Amino acid sequence: MMLQRRADLQRTGNPWLTKLPKDWQLLRLKFLCEINPGKSEIASMKLDTSVSFLPMELIGDDGTLTLTETRELGQVYAGFTYFREGDVVVAKITPCFENGKGAICKGLVNGIGFGTTELHVLRPKSFLDNRFLYYITHSELFRNTGTALMTGAAGQKRVPPSFLADFEIGVPSVEEQRAIADFLYEQTAKIDALIDKKRQLIALLQEKRTALISHAVTKGLDPTMPMKESGVAWLGEMPAHWTLLRLKYVSKIQSGLTLGRDLRNRETIRCPYLRVANVQDGYLDLDEITYVDILPHEVDRYRLQHGDVLMTEGGDFDKLGRGYVWDSQIDDMLHQNHVFAVRVDRHCIKPHYLAHLTASLHGKNYFTSTSQQTTNLATINQQKLNNFPIPLPPIKEQQEILNLIAVSSAYFKRLLTLTADAISKLEEYRTALISAAVTGQIDVRPHVAPAPSPTFPETLEFPGK
Repeated sequence: MMLQRRADLQRTGNPWLTKLPKDWQLLRLKFLCEINPGKSEIASMKLDTSVSFLPMELIGDDGTLTLTETRELGQVYAGFTYFREGDVVVAKITPCFENGKGAICKGLVNGIGFGTTELHVLRPKSFLDNRFLYYITHSELFRNTGTALMTGAAGQKRVPPSFLADFEIGVPSVEEQRAIADFLYEQTAKIDALIDKKRQLIALLQEKRTALISHAVTKGLDPTMPMKESGVAWLGEMPAHWTLLRLKYVSKIQSGLTLGRDLRNRETIRCPYLRVANVQDGYLDLDEITYVDILPHEVDRYRLQHGDVLMTEGGDFDKLGRGYVWDSQIDDMLHQNHVFAVRVDRHCIKPHYLAHLTASLHGKNYFTSTSQQTTNLATINQQKLNNFPIPLPPIKEQQEILNLIAVSSAYFKRLLTLTADAISKLEEYRTALISAAVTGQIDVRPHVAPAPSPTFPETLEFPGK
């Protein structure tokens, strides 16, 4: 759709908001809404009244609320943030604020809600449309200004209430506010639908890449070669000339360093060590490296060697046993006891082949079926890892399979990068569109008649603008 820039813009005295339409008023939020209203208005309600409850994880960065949790009023009246139907909530802590967590409160049980203390609440007055206010809080101007004014220690910075109170916005008539909200609802829905399709494409590409690798490392590259039963239920047939071996027959598993030992009054040296957080699915995250004190004679025992296949002992179900090859990126790197270092016999199996095999559907099936599982996590011990069944082709064929995986992975990586870039551009456009609309930079008014000037109650005063 063609967007028309408004021609009646004039400069303001606000360094953040430089231009506004002439018929808009520049006002602070404290004159337009209640900020963090008190709960005295519900003090007479029965304490067993059911109300909605919102921890931060149930508040989306796209304006959605997941209203699956309820509490009795008496359980949440003290110690939680109060809001009611129609209020606009905004996350105040980093990085939730920057990510856009916030929403219009709709569908609350008995019209009442309580939630995390990391929320600010805005209750618009009658001359401020709550949808227009919500889009204000999602504008680039609001987010950038709030981020610049955050207070507190690193990792715990928060947007202070004073930022909300003194934040100036351009206020058109209620009719134009509603027109802007209608326009943004329609346009952002289209953008969100495109973003959702792109994310579905990413999931499909990742699924296809995993399927291709899984087929290559368990079935080979030649569909005409004779097959035989592997004896592994989920694996089915494998090429007849391949051998099925347990990992323990082609490798040595090195366990890692146990942390927390008392080494006081002993001579130690300081070395970097690899944690579970560093070993991701298909790559290593070496941005944050931790160091540990260790006895000098223990360094060789726990040092990683070039070509070691790193595998995690525990984690989420889909990441259990994830493997990646250590390429000596950092000298004298040790590893903690929750990361196994698998040192393979390179005459039998290539390290990268084993890494792809553990990440394949075969690997995931094995680790999931043999792990110890709790509600959210799973762990696998060294004995189970030793017994991992490997459908093993000759070394030359392993290299051919690795070559195909390298070419296909580069292709998928390019497609994934292009799709991720497209999502990023759509998200930037969404933010820019919201920012332009709520500051009057584009004209969304019906063109049948000029919009009336904003009117406010005669008793309302705006001192100290």
